[in-house]
Amino acid sequence: PAVGETPLWDNCVVTALFSSEVDTKIIDSHFSSSIPSPLSSRWEQLEDKDWSQEWNQHFQPLKCGERLWICPSWIDPPEPQGVNLSLDPGLAFGTGSHPTTHLCLRWLDSQDLVGKTLMDYGCGSGILAIAGLKLGASKAFAVDNDPQAVTATLDNAQRNAVTQEDLDVFLVSQADTQARLRPVDLVIANILAGPLEALAPILVNLMNPGGRLILAGLLNEQAAGLIATYKPWVALTAVQEKDGWTLLAGEKLPE
Repeated sequence: PAVGETPLWDNCVVTALFSSEVDTKIIDSHFSSSIPSPLSSRWEQLEDKDWSQEWNQHFQPLKCGERLWICPSWIDPPEPQGVNLSLDPGLAFGTGSHPTTHLCLRWLDSQDLVGKTLMDYGCGSGILAIAGLKLGASKAFAVDNDPQAVTATLDNAQRNAVTQEDLDVFLVSQADTQARLRPVDLVIANILAGPLEALAPILVNLMNPGGRLILAGLLNEQAAGLIATYKPWVALTAVQEKDGWTLLAGEKLPE
C-alpha cells in the first residue's frame, strides 16, 4: 500500500540473514524502537552454506498439462521429447510455480496453437508467450510496463532459441507501441483483477474476430465481476481453478 494507506495484512513476517557475530539484542532493540506494533522475534543459528546456490534446490522441473515442462537451466528435462521451456527464477514474475501462471500454462498446453498468433499482455518473464511458441504458435507479442520484464523476456527467449522474428517484445510506453499492437488470435493476460477490468477495451481491441481471451490473476470471488465487465464483447466462463485462483476463457462475440 502507499504511504498512509491501511496495510493489506494483519500480520507481516520478516526474515533476515545476518553474520554470526551480530549482536541480536541490538537488532531487537532497533526493531522495537522503529516499529510501533508489538513484535515477536526468533533467532536461529544456521550452518554455513553457499547461499548463492542454495536456492537452486527449491526449483525443480514443473509439468504443466500433458506436454509442457518448465525446467531450470541446471536440470536436464525429465522428458527430452516433450515440450521443454528452460527458465530460471529472476526479477520478473512468472516461473510457472504460482497458481495463476500454472493455470495459464495448463490451458495453453491443452489447445491446438499451431499457426496461431498470440499476445501476452503483462508478460513478466515472458513465460506464456514463449510457451505458446513452443506449443506451435506462429507469432507472439509480449508487452509489459516494467523494463525488467522486457529484459527478462528477451533473455528467456534467447535461452530457448526463440528469435525476434517469432517474438516481438516491447514496453507499453514505447513510442511505436500502437504500430506494434496488432489483433491476434489469442490474447492472454495474467495480471490482477483491477487492471484486467481497466484494460477491457484495450484487450478486446487486440482480438481478431472470433479470437480467444484468457484472463488470470484473479481470485475465485472476483470472477463474476470480470465476466460482467467483458460481457458486451466476450463470452467469458471460468474454465479452471487452483488454490483459490480462477482462469477465465472466452471467444470474442460478433460485432
